[in-house]
Amino acid sequence: MLKLHHLNKSRSKRIIWLLEELDIDYEIIAYQRDSETFLAPDELKQIHPLGKAPVIEDNGQVIAESGAITDYLITQYGKGKFAPSLDSKEYIEYQQWLHFAESSAILPLLLKMFVQKDGAKTQFLENYADSEAAKILAYFNSQLEGKRYLINDTLTGADFMMSFIVEIVKNAGLLSNFKNLVEYESQLQSHEKWHTANELEEKYD
Repeated sequence: MLKLHHLNKSRSKRIIWLLEELDIDYEIIAYQRDSETFLAPDELKQIHPLGKAPVIEDNGQVIAESGAITDYLITQYGKGKFAPSLDSKEYIEYQQWLHFAESSAILPLLLKMFVQKDGAKTQFLENYADSEAAKILAYFNSQLEGKRYLINDTLTGADFMMSFIVEIVKNAGLLSNFKNLVEYESQLQSHEKWHTANELEEKYD
């Protein structure tokens, strides 16, 4: 059975959502962050040297990185769902969103979180993070104009990946500044399994 190594309050939740939508048998192995450092426990290093989550084990393979996991699961178990066909022009756009979530999009948002958590005055970092985050979110918002989903007006791996970005923006109190993101979040919430993933995340928190 496929195993998902899940860390509370992490990127793992979107993988739970995807697994639920794929309707395959899987097991959640839950880990808790340190209450003081907020870091993952050392036990995760027994699964993958970086000691981060999510990580899945399937068919003798250990797979890390959310984008790679999403791509693997949809390819192996999607049965044609959740991704455009390889020979379509939409497939390149789809791949860009898979990578965008954990590259261009996440960095400035994490920097904003770290600056706020540290509380120290910065000479450069705070303004840089604010500027880059504004640019990224304006782009994301514009790409959703007139659309319910990112690709082909249907739920795909791009949406699973970008759902975590939406969650970060909402938790930061910024979501209401972006009309299309508000509508997009509402669309994601229309999926029953989205709520199932939230319930499971709360259960293992």
